[in-house]
Amino acid sequence: MAGKLEGRTALITGGSRGIGRAIVDRFAAEGADVAINYTSNADAAEAAAEAARAAGATARTYRADVGNEADVMAMCEAAIADFGTIDVLVNNAGLGSAAINRPHIADATNEQWNTLLDVNVWGPIWLCRGLVPHMREAPRSDVVMISSIAAQALNPGFGVYSVSKAALEAMAHTLAREEKPNGMRVNMIAPGLVDTDMGRRIVEATGGGSDIRAVDSRSPFGFVCAPEDIAATVAHLCSEDGRYITNQRITISGD
Repeated sequence: MAGKLEGRTALITGGSRGIGRAIVDRFAAEGADVAINYTSNADAAEAAAEAARAAGATARTYRADVGNEADVMAMCEAAIADFGTIDVLVNNAGLGSAAINRPHIADATNEQWNTLLDVNVWGPIWLCRGLVPHMREAPRSDVVMISSIAAQALNPGFGVYSVSKAALEAMAHTLAREEKPNGMRVNMIAPGLVDTDMGRRIVEATGGGSDIRAVDSRSPFGFVCAPEDIAATVAHLCSEDGRYITNQRITISGD
């Protein structure tokens, strides 16, 4: 039986670990070919590619700092040249508040703002600039933005991150309206706490200790969300099952 994403080709940023790796795995299992972006861990990216190939997918890795325009544009050109067609873009790569030591809004420096905005906002802008004109030529294309409940929670110490994700969501809503005539679906997923490196840092920073499993009992349904839970929804949105879904923000927090 063909997978739900047979014939699709996706570029997934931050695809070497966490939510991104789970999306790579799910897309490959569903029959899609995958372009895997990573920033520094080439071994982890190649492991993701090898697993995708074992599932029958064509997979290539691309080193690019999503917060660097030249890197992003070069990656987009290379992926199009290598695969011929990219018809799914998953903007997953991002930096959390821990990367800038969680300053309050009035105390954050320009450098701290720019560190998060470059990756969380400018990166997706550059990726859209590099891929969307190409993706318009496909009979169907999809952009999925991985946002966060932080865009609505607006907690102290997470303000710079919250602003970056709110900007990402405004971009996605507008892009969805602009590109609908071109057959492009644009959706957002806003995870709550997920069992990733970033999630573990959040738990530790908020007094939950260093073991994320200790939070299971206080979580909806008795467990912390897994990266695979996010990946399943991304795959659904990009499949024929999600063909009539666009301009939606889907919260995955168990609440």
